[in-house]
Amino acid sequence: MDIGILVPIALFVCITYAIKVCVDAMARRRMLEAGGSAELVNSVLRDEELRRRHSSLRWGIVLLSVALGFGLIQWFGWQEVTPGMVAVLAGATGLGNLVFFAISRKLG
Repeated sequence: MDIGILVPIALFVCITYAIKVCVDAMARRRMLEAGGSAELVNSVLRDEELRRRHSSLRWGIVLLSVALGFGLIQWFGWQEVTPGMVAVLAGATGLGNLVFFAISRKLG
């Protein structure tokens, strides 16, 4: 990949993430300044931690299933992009999301 393309993309991602972090911090600060009880703040922080864990779990499962889909494509020796190849990747992504759903129901 050309470095002239990669640098602006990375810059955009970094700026977007920095804005998200600042907005989240300001929301927490306003919640504390508004006189929110300690129990409310702890509840919100626990909820954020749970969402972060579930997000990591979801991405891990989905990326693993997509990797298995790519492995199947390599194993079958498919070289050109065909509807069958796209179906394997879409099916692997869907299967990963379903596995995440089943695991999150057991955890939650």
